[in-house]
Amino acid sequence: MATTLHLVGDPDADALLASDPLALLIGMLLDQQVPMESAFAGPKKLVDRLGELDVRAIAAMDPDAFVDVCSTPPAVHRFPKSMGKRIQDMCVAIVERWDGSAEAIWTEDDPDGKEVLKRLKALPGYGDQKARIFLALLGKQMGVDPDGWRDAAGAYGDEGSRRSIADVVDETSLHEVRDFKKAAKKAAKDAKA
Repeated sequence: MATTLHLVGDPDADALLASDPLALLIGMLLDQQVPMESAFAGPKKLVDRLGELDVRAIAAMDPDAFVDVCSTPPAVHRFPKSMGKRIQDMCVAIVERWDGSAEAIWTEDDPDGKEVLKRLKALPGYGDQKARIFLALLGKQMGVDPDGWRDAAGAYGDEGSRRSIADVVDETSLHEVRDFKKAAKKAAKDAKA
């Protein structure tokens, strides 16, 4: 995973995301009910507090102690208790299923796009949409391109789209993604009315 990302706008946080598969998974996990850049800044906050992102250490931590780490101002997420539990549950799953290797989710046994999607959806905190967005992020920005990944990612895999964090490569594309999300929310609201 050697690439350059511009998801947070902070060079250190973006470098961590680009170099550490667990950091990228945690950032995506946190991407709900907060601005995208805030979510993806979460892994750097954890590194600053823990010294490193060690999946086994996080999985083994006392749950209350880990929630305290997540809650320390500035909190890792606006809901530090529930998101701290999700991070820890995901780390436990990675240790148990993937022998502690986050990257194995998309590399072990050379999976195709459908299989990677299935593996992502099996992670605590990853529903269908989050898994599709993460698969698109892997394919579009991380050079992870298993057969059929675009189809498995659905519309998030579309070339040139501006739907999600998978499409954020600079300040301009960040605003384009925000505009898309705003328009989609308005359309959904109008459809209900």
